[in-house]
Amino acid sequence: ESIEPSFFEITVAMAFEYFSKKQVDIAVIETGLGGRLDSTNIITPLLSIITNIGFDHMALLGNTLPKIAYEKAGIIKHKVPIVIGESIAETRNVFLEKSNQEQSPIFFAQELKRVSNINYTHHQLQVKIEDVATKKSDEFNLDLTGIYQTKNLCTVLESVNQLQQLGFEISNEQLKFGLQNTKQLTGLHGRWELLQSNPTIIADVGHNEDGIRQILQQLQITKYNHLHIIIGMVKDKDIDQVLSLLPKTATYYFTKAQIPRALEENALQDLAKQQQLKGNTYCNVNKAINNALQTASVNDLIIVCGSVFLVSIIEMLIVS
Repeated sequence: ESIEPSFFEITVAMAFEYFSKKQVDIAVIETGLGGRLDSTNIITPLLSIITNIGFDHMALLGNTLPKIAYEKAGIIKHKVPIVIGESIAETRNVFLEKSNQEQSPIFFAQELKRVSNINYTHHQLQVKIEDVATKKSDEFNLDLTGIYQTKNLCTVLESVNQLQQLGFEISNEQLKFGLQNTKQLTGLHGRWELLQSNPTIIADVGHNEDGIRQILQQLQITKYNHLHIIIGMVKDKDIDQVLSLLPKTATYYFTKAQIPRALEENALQDLAKQQQLKGNTYCNVNKAINNALQTASVNDLIIVCGSVFLVSIIEMLIVS
């Protein structure tokens, strides 16, 4: 009671206690927020991974990319290998300085692996990856079809390589099977996930500037007639920035997740009007989806995005 732990801190303690009792061989631990001061950071891992750095949780992590990278780099431990998935000039030195301090071998995945070809369908993403050093190529089929998964794939491949160096027996066949069946094996949903065809309904948990930019990039390679966007967001995100990125020609359906942090749909609509985004309000996401289905033609595209909490209560996703 004197500590007054957060919900996340309590569940981390519960999870670690559970893992200990079950004597797990391997635990994959994801930080909740940042890294340096995150409650998961009490562990000393076999391998650390930082995927990318984007603008999110700025009130706690800092309002520049180097400041956010500094917080993320807090998971780099003494002599523990670190894989950096995506780095830019602004953040690269932050990671190098921290890894030097900790004497940790550092590996920049995007400099070691290169995407040489992509073939995208709604159901599958085929990606050809070239090893920069050996020039050898291999092809992987992913059931997570977001184009941004190509960056994650390079990170996964380098991470598996580092685990193999540590003595883990992971075959190429096992690796490919895992990548092709990620949703079934892990229950991971809402990453450019196809829920229905004719009209197409896609669910994506993109909820900040980086996430929305990835969605917009995906739209450039997706065929559709008219775009319908169902969106709900939580109050602590940079809502104005997200709304400013969205296409003005789409039809919008403003809604909310059923949690206290959710921004009211009418308030979201008012903010959207300032960005010339037009649409009606709905008290929950499933009503918004039903209305979009009545409005959309067979060749239209319906996207549900803006919040993990919003996507998690989509009835079509829960049933599937």
